[in-house]
Amino acid sequence: MVITDIKQLYYITPIANVPSISQRGILSHNQAGRIGHKSIAEEGVQERRQDKKIPGTKNTLHDYANLYFDAHNPMLSARRHLNDSICVLIISANVLKLSGIIVTDQNASRACRFMTLEDGLDFLNKDEIFAQFWINRDDWAEEYRLKGVKCAEVLVLGRVDARFITGAYVANNRALTSFRQVSSLPAEIAYIFF
Repeated sequence: MVITDIKQLYYITPIANVPSISQRGILSHNQAGRIGHKSIAEEGVQERRQDKKIPGTKNTLHDYANLYFDAHNPMLSARRHLNDSICVLIISANVLKLSGIIVTDQNASRACRFMTLEDGLDFLNKDEIFAQFWINRDDWAEEYRLKGVKCAEVLVLGRVDARFITGAYVANNRALTSFRQVSSLPAEIAYIFF
C-alpha cells in the first residue's frame, strides 16, 4: 500500500458519543474510561487488548485511539443490530501526518505487527484491506485471516483531535435524524452498513 491509497480513515461509535467526541476528540480507551460514554466494544476483545505493549514504546494498545482503514469491516458487520444508533465518523487522512502513528496489519487484538506508518505501508495488503467481502465458506482459516486484515488499524497516541473529523456515515433515516440532532457535521446514509 502507498500513502495515496488512504483517502480517509474511520471510527465506529454510538451516535450518543458524538457530542463528546466533537468537544474532546476520539479518545484512547484509557482516556475514554475516565468519562461517561457508551461503548460498543466486545469485552473479551478489550481484555486481549488491554495489556498489549506497543513495541518500541512504553505504551499499551489502550493508550491509543484506534481508527480503521476501511469501515466496511467485520466490526461494523457485528454491530448491525445497532444500525439505528451508531455511526461511522470519517477522519481526514491528514491525521497520518501526526508523529508517532502506528499501523497494524490486522486487528490489534490478534497476533499482529505494530509498525510505524513509514515501515508498515509495505506490509499492508491494499486489495485485502479494501476488499468488499471477507467471507470464505470453503476455508475457515482463510476467512479468519481476512477478517483480521479487514480490521487493520491506525493507532494515534492519546486522541484524535476533533478537527480531523470531516463527516459521518449512518445506516438509515432513523440514525441520520439522530445524528443531525447532535451534530452539524455532514452525514449521509451509506452502503457500508450492509
